[in-house]
Amino acid sequence: MTRSGAAALHFSADHPAFPGHFPGRPMVPGVLILDAALRAMALDQDGAMIETVKFSAPFGPEQTLALTWAETSSGRIAFEGRIAGTRALSGQVRPAPGRGLG
Repeated sequence: MTRSGAAALHFSADHPAFPGHFPGRPMVPGVLILDAALRAMALDQDGAMIETVKFSAPFGPEQTLALTWAETSSGRIAFEGRIAGTRALSGQVRPAPGRGLG
């Protein structure tokens, strides 16, 4: 049975990462997006391996990223994030050995 889910990711404009990433045109650093995505998918962050990720559009402060994910037939987790309907990222995660979606 394939398990799937959805979550909304949002970072407020006062997040400490924005002044340095990037001055004049702030955007959420990829590492913060991926950390929040793994948490939303309830994956073990110490053992999960992000196999692929593609950032297609910038994600700025006060925007909402609509994250969706589904377990594939191989046991990996395929995910996609959209901002106002536009794909902003996509990728695939391999859960920690012996674990799927929580």
